[in-house]
Amino acid sequence: MSERYDPENPPTVPEGIAMLDENAPVHDDPKANEVLIITGRSGAGRTQAARALEDLDWYVVDNLPPTMLPALVGMMSPDGGGVHRLAAVVDVRSRTFFQDLYHTLDVMTSMGVAYRVIFLDTDQETLVRRYESNRRPHPLQGHGTLLDGISTEEQLLAPLRRLADEIIDTSHMSVHDLARHIRDVVAGEGERPLHLTVESFGFKRGLPLDADHVLDVRFLKNPYWVDELRHLTGRDEAVSEYVLNQPGARQFVSDYADLLAPMLKGYVEELKPFATIAVGCTGGQHRSVACAEFLAERLRDHGYSTRTVHRDLGRE
Repeated sequence: MSERYDPENPPTVPEGIAMLDENAPVHDDPKANEVLIITGRSGAGRTQAARALEDLDWYVVDNLPPTMLPALVGMMSPDGGGVHRLAAVVDVRSRTFFQDLYHTLDVMTSMGVAYRVIFLDTDQETLVRRYESNRRPHPLQGHGTLLDGISTEEQLLAPLRRLADEIIDTSHMSVHDLARHIRDVVAGEGERPLHLTVESFGFKRGLPLDADHVLDVRFLKNPYWVDELRHLTGRDEAVSEYVLNQPGARQFVSDYADLLAPMLKGYVEELKPFATIAVGCTGGQHRSVACAEFLAERLRDHGYSTRTVHRDLGRE
């Protein structure tokens, strides 16, 4: 990866840092541990990129001194049980430590660590506009002008830019555009960064505050009025069959899931990471619970990670 790495004269691995197994997964293995180095110009969107990675379940460390990278990589778990997707934001804010980055990358290469460098860039005019908007000094400006700081950083970062695997020009990107681009760079094929919650509830206790969609199933016959079912809940097979075997009930819930599917694809495109679908009946014990479980099953069939929550179950 690094242009500075010489296999005949590898750099010394810092004491206490274990070498990775020579049979460790290679960089292009989609199941391998992943390491990203996020760097680039100040004001180009590193913070937004870090937040986008966190939303994709990456372990993100910001403003890390480069010499700490090998130790941080040692946290990663080959079986995926711990940290297995690590992103480190490294930039000139680490001051003199930043000069150690190139040697650190050589060390990581000698350890067998597969990593990618993502460099965020922006044209000078856009940088000036952004700094004037947020009224903060450039980290390398010192007692000089804003343009002095921008120019100094550009020269300092030039070798690293040449090393980058991916250069992202954020000059004309919104925050959401950048997040989409980051997702496209790092997300695996078919990965769906949307997590759904199907929540049953009783209308008599009010709507869930975080509901994105509400499904009312009070039109179905209530098992509460059947003596042998009253003490049971929608999780019990007898109640579930009573509710879902009513004419049109199963079809109604199934069609609702099909109706949601294209909308949920839009949520993915708009980077909405979570959505809650609330299913309500009168008390939240029978009909809503049974329908919520069935709806969650149908949404999983559409390929979405879905969990069920029963807010009022067990409440009188």
